[in-house]
Amino acid sequence: MKKILVCVLALAVILSLAGCGAGDLTAADENVYSKLPAVELIGADSTGVGTAGQLFGQYFAQRVLEITEGKLSVDYHPNGELGGDLDLIRQMQANKIQVVVCQTAPIVSFVPEMAVFDLPMVFSEYDGDRIDSVLNGRNDFTARLEGAYEKANLHLLGFLQNGTYRLTTANRSIASLDDFKGLRIRTMENSNQMAFWSALGAMPTPLPWADVYDALRNGNIEAQENAADTCYGASLQDVQQYLACTDHLLYCNQICMSREAWDSLDPAYQAAIEQAAAEAIAYMRPLMAEVDRYHKQKLTESGMKLIEYDDAFYESVLALDGVRALYDNIDRNQTGGLAGLLMEELRR
Repeated sequence: MKKILVCVLALAVILSLAGCGAGDLTAADENVYSKLPAVELIGADSTGVGTAGQLFGQYFAQRVLEITEGKLSVDYHPNGELGGDLDLIRQMQANKIQVVVCQTAPIVSFVPEMAVFDLPMVFSEYDGDRIDSVLNGRNDFTARLEGAYEKANLHLLGFLQNGTYRLTTANRSIASLDDFKGLRIRTMENSNQMAFWSALGAMPTPLPWADVYDALRNGNIEAQENAADTCYGASLQDVQQYLACTDHLLYCNQICMSREAWDSLDPAYQAAIEQAAAEAIAYMRPLMAEVDRYHKQKLTESGMKLIEYDDAFYESVLALDGVRALYDNIDRNQTGGLAGLLMEELRR
């Protein structure tokens, strides 16, 4: 039944694509594309079937095809068909893959300035509209971030989020800050995220995602953190008892291209890609909140106990010496002040 429900959600998006024709094109636009050689790009993600990242990437590919009347296409490979996040990004840098959708954490290994997204709870007091206005707006923060992508031979196209966050699942209650002490939690191989969990007293344990379910079932780890749709898609409700709204990191997918591929495209194709990315973000943003609500509901209906926290909990987390040191480290040593610039833009 779970797989059926996920497929129904994905199907609803796919069916709606059929109504999104290229009716906004002018005759002049069509003539521009008709004079250009056909180009095929390769796109990929490593997210699970039915997750926001996968639907986002496939919607983008569909709109590229529609906008350009089939002259520019994206051969899209979801669900890790072409490799994990780090493999995909390396292939993109080498222009073997041209477009990648992934969450922000893997990009840090290639674009150090993306560590701004590792700031714990930095977005938590803002709604999705405010966050979008900063991440996809024209401001000093995005200008510097785009420049950092270019240095890494990448071209940033945008961010998808709607004020939803990564959660923590565990097989023991984590209702208070003290409950995190000694918690063996799987994290991504990201030093900032590991430092955050260490500051809470937990024991971060990087593991490949493919190994997480068995590690939780066997008791080798006790917890993990992820977005609700990812948790449900991986059937973590079968091996975890608690779903905690730690809201420690923004659930955000970025979409970017090989800079070499971007520079090789005709300006008309570049404009089409930018339009497709913007439309995909605008279309998927409302669904992000629904996807989050839907999967939280399915997880709790499957027997998981929901843990929510008051403001005092988040304030106590941010007051921890280790968390404050992490903020300072990310701002000063990793991003050259970009973290501070992000916070300024959010407060405007």
